[in-house]
Amino acid sequence: MEMITACTMDCPDACSLVVTLDGGRTVKLRGNPEHPFTAGFTCKKIKKHLQRLQSPDRILHPMLRQGDRWQRLSWDAALDLCVEKIAALRENPAAMAHVRASGAKGVTKEAVALFFDCLGASRTRGSLCDAAGIMAYHYDFGSRRNHHLGDILNARRIVNWGKDLSRSSIHMASIVRKARKSGTAVLLISPCHEGNRSFRDHHILIRPGTDRLLAGAVIRRLIGNGEVDGDIVAHTRHWPAFKELLSRQREDELIQACGVTTAAVDLLYEYYKAEGATATLVGAGLQRYARGGENVRFINALALLSGNIGQSGGGSYFHLHSTGLFNMQWARSPERPKRRSLQMATFGRDLMAAKKPEIGLLWVNGVNVVNQAPDSHRVIKALEKIPFKIVVDAFFNDTASRADLVLPAALMLEQEDVIGSYLHNFIQYVPQVVDPPGEARTDHWIVSELGRRLNPAVQLPSARQCMQAALEDPAITIGLDKLRQRGYFEVPVSDIAYAGLQFDHPDGRARLPLHFNHEPPAPQGYPLRLLSLIRRDAVHSQIMPQDQQGLPRVWVAPHCTALESLALTAPVFLVSPLGRLRVEVHMMEDLHPEAVAYRRGDWMALGGGINQIVADQPTDIGVGAAYYQQYVRLENCSVRVQH
Repeated sequence: MEMITACTMDCPDACSLVVTLDGGRTVKLRGNPEHPFTAGFTCKKIKKHLQRLQSPDRILHPMLRQGDRWQRLSWDAALDLCVEKIAALRENPAAMAHVRASGAKGVTKEAVALFFDCLGASRTRGSLCDAAGIMAYHYDFGSRRNHHLGDILNARRIVNWGKDLSRSSIHMASIVRKARKSGTAVLLISPCHEGNRSFRDHHILIRPGTDRLLAGAVIRRLIGNGEVDGDIVAHTRHWPAFKELLSRQREDELIQACGVTTAAVDLLYEYYKAEGATATLVGAGLQRYARGGENVRFINALALLSGNIGQSGGGSYFHLHSTGLFNMQWARSPERPKRRSLQMATFGRDLMAAKKPEIGLLWVNGVNVVNQAPDSHRVIKALEKIPFKIVVDAFFNDTASRADLVLPAALMLEQEDVIGSYLHNFIQYVPQVVDPPGEARTDHWIVSELGRRLNPAVQLPSARQCMQAALEDPAITIGLDKLRQRGYFEVPVSDIAYAGLQFDHPDGRARLPLHFNHEPPAPQGYPLRLLSLIRRDAVHSQIMPQDQQGLPRVWVAPHCTALESLALTAPVFLVSPLGRLRVEVHMMEDLHPEAVAYRRGDWMALGGGINQIVADQPTDIGVGAAYYQQYVRLENCSVRVQH
């Protein structure tokens, strides 16, 4: 038996899937060959997900901590305990806090946020992933819109600012590969090129965190050569101040700060000014610095001022809103109570500082926050102060293992939903394919049952009502029943974003940045920039324990100066001012010599967890997490740094 469903992982591709079942058990997942975007292929994460579903490590029942052991509860007992804890704080709702992220996508997941919105609980703001980049696009263009993805094939050139096409989006990678075969030249700009040789014609190995300086050098040259079109300038704000800002910069100083050559600037200049349009791809990594928003804004300014915004073959591509095509008004409390916010980028610090009232109850779903938030040890200390913590998860990861009550979560293929994408414009139906194991339940079921038991009750829409309401948008001309039959629907969007240089600010004009900051030098004793990069076969910390054997690996360039004083045959430690992690060192040719790379997501409990040595610092805009601002060193010394 076969069924059509869709992937709900936190991945831009949101693949349409064909599921093969045998006796009610999922035995095979493959890309849907009939889907115009998925086109019959998926990534390795899909096969890994079957292992997650069938893992013997799944949490199958509600579990209550009793000292050093866990006691199994019935759902009635678990929900009654939740009611008791919530009722005690109902008159002081800010003492409750809800923490969520995008461990799984889907419109019904928004019911959890609605539940805590109705209660008036404290919430989080910002993002651990892409907040600085998102806000940069809103600041620049008034929204975040992309051309239709097929328009990339009309580009004469593509400049890829840091997107790891070998790992992050196999369908964007396929589009770029197809464009190259048709003669489109591709330039990759990144401090780490590993695995991306087949996706580029040229590359610039840039010093980490300096993308804005490289973009600024090219813009300065465009201005100096009188090559910025007056009509483009007329569609912007702040041009005189922006021009003056860049006139104070020296190109040779910018080149030196980026760690590149004059030839690299010449190459980038030609990519943006040669005949025909240039498309710009913006990776998430370059906005994970303290000046991450500024990095993105100057890249956008370069794309705009070189004449590559608002025309076919051009455009600047980042992340769309994954629910942006849906009507999500239903997911907002009509009362809109005022709520306290805790920043995700500084979550442990904000949680510890929360007073009047202090947090008495914490609810976590969709995120392994101990593992994924910066300064993990501070997060752990903050959790220890909270009297009662409830975590909804499928595994005893670094967060669930520190809860007081763990509620077993249903995973992808075990629940019905409707999803969008933050890359393409298809919406898709996600049927429940198999039953959840044991007593695992969906997030929607859990908060709906809890809401009914409260007094006064919190009435949430049913899962079907959530999905139906989400489809009530003028652009979505398909109802839930028909979507269930067809499996997916392409929502019509403009082929060209910002055509005619009409932007989504009230005055229709783009905004140019007014700040241009140089990158500070590495702090004394910590010469290497830590890049905690994505994995090929896992999203976030969704890694099976059996896949986390041995020491965590790091990579450095063969000519990295840190190797001069390092004995690789002895124990090696990756060290920051926050602590140390024993690692195994490997060489990587396509890595900047001032960087050390780590594939993130492994658990602290199993010897990994890179965020325990990453400081909690927000980005300049958007309240994102500036993971890549962290500097480290490699050493053989085993003296422990105090936290």
